[in-house]
Amino acid sequence: MKQLMILDNDYLQWIKELSSRYRRSQIKAAVKVNEEMLRFYWELGKDIVEKKADSRWGSGFMKNLSRDLKKLNPDATCFSETNLLYMKNFYLLYQPYLAIAPQVGEQFTQQVVELKGNIITPQLVEQIQNDLFSVPWGHHRSIIDKFKEKPEKAMFFVHQTIENGWSRDMLLNFIGTDLYERQGHALTNFKRTLPEETSDLAQELTKDPYDFAFTGITGSYNERLLKDRLLSNITQFLIELGTGFGYLGKEYRLQVGEREQFVDLLFYNLNLSCYVVIEVKIGKFEFADIGQLGGYVVACNHVLRKEGRDNPTIGLLICKEKDRVQAQYALESSSQPLAISEYDLEKFYPEKVEGTIPTIEEIERQLGDETTD
Repeated sequence: MKQLMILDNDYLQWIKELSSRYRRSQIKAAVKVNEEMLRFYWELGKDIVEKKADSRWGSGFMKNLSRDLKKLNPDATCFSETNLLYMKNFYLLYQPYLAIAPQVGEQFTQQVVELKGNIITPQLVEQIQNDLFSVPWGHHRSIIDKFKEKPEKAMFFVHQTIENGWSRDMLLNFIGTDLYERQGHALTNFKRTLPEETSDLAQELTKDPYDFAFTGITGSYNERLLKDRLLSNITQFLIELGTGFGYLGKEYRLQVGEREQFVDLLFYNLNLSCYVVIEVKIGKFEFADIGQLGGYVVACNHVLRKEGRDNPTIGLLICKEKDRVQAQYALESSSQPLAISEYDLEKFYPEKVEGTIPTIEEIERQLGDETTD
């Protein structure tokens, strides 16, 4: 008997939809399994700590626990002595963030905990739990190895992993670039020049210094060579700038009155919904640099920015060296949202990270069709 093949278009479309739904359900199932397993690891680590099991049942406790759990669960592969120790440390590392016990009545909404400058409210506990249990166990083991007694750093990389979709190798690479120490550290005037709901996000997207080691420059160089190398390695450049940056052009032409102005490097950030003007200087920061950058920012607001779609344009000056006091004075003198950072050519940098660069389609959807305006 010949195989029956149905060629009806509705049927074929239905088959495609079923296949797509099946793949989505597989992904959801894998995420759910990971979440439930991590919750089990968390609870097991909590039991070990709260029962004071190490002192209560002797120095060989972990070895005995591993043996007994394997005996009762012969198909399980997660009960090695090493993995049990990771479960204990998993709980110990993040327990300060989740230590808020639910209270009744008004006390629940009033209670807060401060951990090294971070205010953790009860409302955030559930979100923190969701984040912790969304990251693969292998990632957690790597984070525990690096930041066993540094919960702030550990939580930072948990959030970065979720936001950027990092593999474990990429996580380790970014830990190696001192991202925690650099992220959000540029000198800016964002608090004064941007709306409150935007300023914190804009600050968090900055770095100081920026890691330009991917350019491969080791000897003498000029400004043109640096910019050419940045753009010939545009993928790495966008990754270093951060999530949501899209490249729009080099020496981007703006008609200002009767003269043409050329913006050094122009970007659009989807997270901030704004244009970002970047000036790169190979020398030491000077007062005149901030005036030039501020002028380009104003020009972009008049020529490119669309009311109701784009937030105010931001300017970022990346220089080889800056005097912090001089830079701060310059920022105070400007009414435009500006940032000043340095760059470094000598740090190690990862080759690739998926999910940090917006696609052309995303940028086009955000910007719309400029030719129709």
